[in-house]
Amino acid sequence: MKLVTLKAADRTHHVGALLDPGTAPGKGRILDFDAIDSRSWTRDMLEFIRNADESLPWARGWIEKAKAGLVPASAIVPESEAWLLSPVHTPVSCRDGYAFRQHVESARKGRGLPMIPEFDEFPVFYFTNHLAITGPGEVYVMERALERLDFELEVAIVIGKEGRNIPASRADEHIFGYMIMNDWSAREFQTQEMKLNLGPAKGKDFATSLGPYLVTRDELESRRIPGPNGDRHDLFMKAFHNGKQVSFGNLKDMNWTFAQIIERASYGVTLRPGEVIGSGTVGTGCYMELNLTTQKDAPVWIHPGDDFTLEVQELGTLENRIVREQA
Repeated sequence: MKLVTLKAADRTHHVGALLDPGTAPGKGRILDFDAIDSRSWTRDMLEFIRNADESLPWARGWIEKAKAGLVPASAIVPESEAWLLSPVHTPVSCRDGYAFRQHVESARKGRGLPMIPEFDEFPVFYFTNHLAITGPGEVYVMERALERLDFELEVAIVIGKEGRNIPASRADEHIFGYMIMNDWSAREFQTQEMKLNLGPAKGKDFATSLGPYLVTRDELESRRIPGPNGDRHDLFMKAFHNGKQVSFGNLKDMNWTFAQIIERASYGVTLRPGEVIGSGTVGTGCYMELNLTTQKDAPVWIHPGDDFTLEVQELGTLENRIVREQA
């Protein structure tokens, strides 16, 4: 199931699902669950996730009825006309990992640094601003954050089942679903603050884009690669800047699985439904890395008015445009 959060005409938030993908990205049809049978979970994705034992079979039933033509036409919205938000627009928390060796090693090599041995010892993560989440569409960025503005091509999971001290062998059971994630990065801010060895802060806290769909685990079964340290998924990942492809990778190349990241994050900590955890940047998945490796002579950054698109197999296409925010 590909779940969405859309803003209705009365500006309330409704949970829905993609009925069919259409002939191109953004050309499908969306079933608005709240227009059929309004419940607490049809207006709040977090409630939908918390009540998954009841909400998921309920939603699947309505999807089958919609495909059979047994729901009001008013409950089906063309995707091109829907105002899509981040599927989980107010997550309980938002962590971001560092799981792809290629990204880490290439960026360090480009700066003349050896690979850090601790990368292979444990999966690291940091907390980003869970209250600065955007979905598809415009992303507003202040003037100073526009200095060396960068993208990061990632996939995020959403926790669906509460747990503490979760072993990697069972961690995938705690994942509700997957989304595309763009971890927007203000590299000028980040370069300044990382000298203080406290991790990224202002360089990361202004925007993280998620969506357009929250794809449930069962949808990815055909792409799943089981392993002793949890599942990987064979999903290609691409990035496009003003229509030009600038990045390509695959989610299966994570050196640390989501299961291992969950094991680390849940050590002595209770993870709760609605928490988001990013994979970290796939190899070639940001300009910081590319500008240090393949395009040293002509570095590229993102500017106001630019369109930026992330595409991940089975997860959809996340399209954003950068807008200069006025103070």
